[in-house]
Amino acid sequence: MSALPRRRKSPPGRPRKSAPPGRARPRRAVRHRDPVRALRAVPWRFDLPSSLVVFLVAVPLCVGVAVASGVPAELGLVTGIVGGLVVGALPGSSLQVSGPAAGLTVLVYEAVQEYGVGALGVLVLATGLLQLAMGALKLGRWFRAMSASVVHGMLAGIGLTLLFGQLYALADRKAPATGPEKIAGLPALLRDVVTGAAAPGTVALGTATLLVLVFWKYLPARVGRAVPAPLAAVGLAAAVTAAADLPVARIRVSGLLDVVRLPERDALGALAGPAGLGTILAFTLIASAETLFSAAAVDRMHHGPRTDYDRELTAQGVGNTLCGLLGALPMTAVIVRSAANVQAGARSKASRVLHGFWLLLFTALLPGVLGLVPLTALAAVLVHAGAKLVPVRRIVGLCRGHRGEAAVLAVTAVAIITTDLFEGVLIGIGLAVAKSAWQTSHLQIAVEELPVPGAPDVPVLPEPAAPGGGGAGAPALGGAPLRVRLSGNATFLRLPRLLDALERLPADRPVELDWSGLRHLDHACTVALSTWADQHRARSSAPLAVEPPLPTVA
Repeated sequence: MSALPRRRKSPPGRPRKSAPPGRARPRRAVRHRDPVRALRAVPWRFDLPSSLVVFLVAVPLCVGVAVASGVPAELGLVTGIVGGLVVGALPGSSLQVSGPAAGLTVLVYEAVQEYGVGALGVLVLATGLLQLAMGALKLGRWFRAMSASVVHGMLAGIGLTLLFGQLYALADRKAPATGPEKIAGLPALLRDVVTGAAAPGTVALGTATLLVLVFWKYLPARVGRAVPAPLAAVGLAAAVTAAADLPVARIRVSGLLDVVRLPERDALGALAGPAGLGTILAFTLIASAETLFSAAAVDRMHHGPRTDYDRELTAQGVGNTLCGLLGALPMTAVIVRSAANVQAGARSKASRVLHGFWLLLFTALLPGVLGLVPLTALAAVLVHAGAKLVPVRRIVGLCRGHRGEAAVLAVTAVAIITTDLFEGVLIGIGLAVAKSAWQTSHLQIAVEELPVPGAPDVPVLPEPAAPGGGGAGAPALGGAPLRVRLSGNATFLRLPRLLDALERLPADRPVELDWSGLRHLDHACTVALSTWADQHRARSSAPLAVEPPLPTVA
């Protein structure tokens, strides 16, 4: 009889490592070569309930995003199915869920209005192929360098544009084309609602749906967690509509095979111009950025494996390529569904894959249920989703401590509303870069008198005041030599201040220019310093020393 193996003990004097109190140590993922053993290793008691929760959240959002984008409702479900069954099984992020997102609604709607529904497949296919190329080139991690203020400004602009547009749909009215027109038309819309000219039954049903969404979280925890707020709001609206036979517009339903279409060749010619290529680039950048920013947010919610950004970008490319071939909506990772997945206790990818299976099963077996949903209820869901995209708390915090970042956020949001999503983001990025360049180009200029033998040392003097300033702050310099110390970063942004300080130096006194404390000296400042030194030597008899010698400029 062989002896049982002994349990390995910790070395004497070294305590056994344990998880910190109140925080469980994340379990290592066990890899099994046998598929049966791998299937048994899935924590079904966590992932199965989580998948049902995500499915219930995804149904109204997929349908609502599709309707707001101006395409059949089934195309949103197709994108959700692909995001669950295909992207959910690929490596990258383990817990975030992909599907049609409210962040691309405005861009998709504009593209459909300009190029037609038939061109949507080409746009999404090109987006997927570009994402695959970006993932292969390992560009996913570079999206983490995006300014947080630009990201939140982008979300705020998208949210406000979506909110303003869906307020018209809430009252069964057609929304104006541009953001400024939507804002300008709100007083007239409010007047129609108050006077009853905007279908009172539709307005009342949409308002009630919105109130359910807002106050659902205040219900007892058992009720609020058992049924997601979007599903409860849309379900109640559909039940009231069917029971009272309300004369409100409802979703038009057809089969999946009737709405799925391959990309049309005629659309390639329309998208070959600069405007079409700009739309494709906007799809790619916004979808990729929203996905990877969502991944960063989801990683903060759990202690499991972190996201591989390059693999996640590749997975999104595969999903969008397939959605493009099916003529469906573009997909991104969606923070609402991802947060619901984490909060429901998901432990592995099985949850998001199963949510795609439930979407497929629902669409195949119960398509007629969608025909009971009123459009005003979906508009209320999107108004609520748009309002949640506006980071009110972050804006308040930035206004208190970082007003420059708050300005970047506000300008980005306003630019998106007044122009379009792509141009607004570019404006925000440009402003953020300019702000960072200005803040990092700090230049300190100190003027001091060199000590004269037999005289006490004189402390550092302030920078010479501008002419005409009344003499306030102007140093009373004697006849001793002057030393000008430069430190920090000398860039073209600080060139006017640098030249003003140098040109105010007296021409009849020896000057020593010490720029050894500079961390950076760009070409513009190098040329300016060399030109000033030559001019100073030409008009002054006093010696000028520059230490270290300036680089030779062409």
